[in-house]
Amino acid sequence: MNRLSTLAIMAMLTLAAGHVNAQDTSRLNWHGYISQGLTQSIDGDFITSDNQITGELTEIGLNGLYQISSNVSVAGQVVYLDGGNRFKQGSRLDYLFIDWTIPDLAGWQAQIHLGRFKNRHWLYSVTRDVPQTRDTAVLPQSVYFDSFRDVALGSNGVQTSFTKYTDSSIWQVNWGYGRSELGDDQRDFFLGSDAKGEIEQDFVHQFSVYWQPSSMNWKLGVSLLESDFSYTPSEEDVRIAGESNIRRFMLSMQYFSENWEFSSELLREIQDIRGAFAPNYYDKRIGEGGFVQFRYLFSNEFSGLVGYDTYVNDVDDRNGKGLEAQTFGQIPAYFAYMDTTTVGLRWDIAPRWRLQAEHHWVEGANRVVSLLDPSIGTNTDKHWRMWSVQLMYWF
Repeated sequence: MNRLSTLAIMAMLTLAAGHVNAQDTSRLNWHGYISQGLTQSIDGDFITSDNQITGELTEIGLNGLYQISSNVSVAGQVVYLDGGNRFKQGSRLDYLFIDWTIPDLAGWQAQIHLGRFKNRHWLYSVTRDVPQTRDTAVLPQSVYFDSFRDVALGSNGVQTSFTKYTDSSIWQVNWGYGRSELGDDQRDFFLGSDAKGEIEQDFVHQFSVYWQPSSMNWKLGVSLLESDFSYTPSEEDVRIAGESNIRRFMLSMQYFSENWEFSSELLREIQDIRGAFAPNYYDKRIGEGGFVQFRYLFSNEFSGLVGYDTYVNDVDDRNGKGLEAQTFGQIPAYFAYMDTTTVGLRWDIAPRWRLQAEHHWVEGANRVVSLLDPSIGTNTDKHWRMWSVQLMYWF
């Protein structure tokens, strides 16, 4: 769907929302956002190509919640995105699910989501789709890998969340099972642009536990993910049938103070690949990474951010020398890792208006493009950077 189609859908949803509101204002809540920016990748192809300054930083969204009964509702969001080379341009349905709330289940408050639900297992997974709730336009790529934004944002299936409040603490336990549709862009990232078949996510299984003191100034959590992918080749294909298993273990931490906030997530990711490249092909690697991020509030309108993000593709080849040797120099060593330092500024110009700017200095290029991209050795330097300025309005 193109931008005009998306705007037309949003306009119709807005009119429909107004019609329902006129009938029963207590049942429907709807909100939206419009965000536009300028951005540039310098000596790298992560967002833009050829060092161009472009407006490929567009986000338009409309979301709503309709209350069917006191404990059952329907929530959904449709968006239009243009993020340059990070993900496919166009519109998509981010989520659409039935929310069933059980106020008291053996002392726990329970929520059950059926449909295309939002991932709520990582610190920013439930808010990464809304620009004004993100600290930066480009989140730490070690955890929030933009090439898989649509896959990681949510799944088609079932998700449950259980929350328990005590005098001293708050516990939250989340569980989800489902799958997402994958497009050609994800296929190309996994298997290279020569692949012509179909890639599927067979399932994704996630579990997380979070703890907060009653003051709510701390948040600590652990999360687990396991997912299987399979590939079915086309009749004329350089790839063969294959499958992949991914397991991710993460630690998350956040601290809030009156004037500052600190957040961090660490991950360990195990990937097994069988087939796809040759009948007896098997590869197992362990990736590691994470980020630390600090935000300071100078006033009610101004805040600043500094952060550091790191990821290595294989803990047994941290400097990439093995990768470069195995590919006879076709893939430079620095494509085995990626280290990013970020500085950002935020200005709340007026109610529901915000101007946000950021600059990222990067060494390495593991999260830029697929390691199977034929032009991988020429599209990104070892040291590159990116910046953006983004104006957003929400209602």
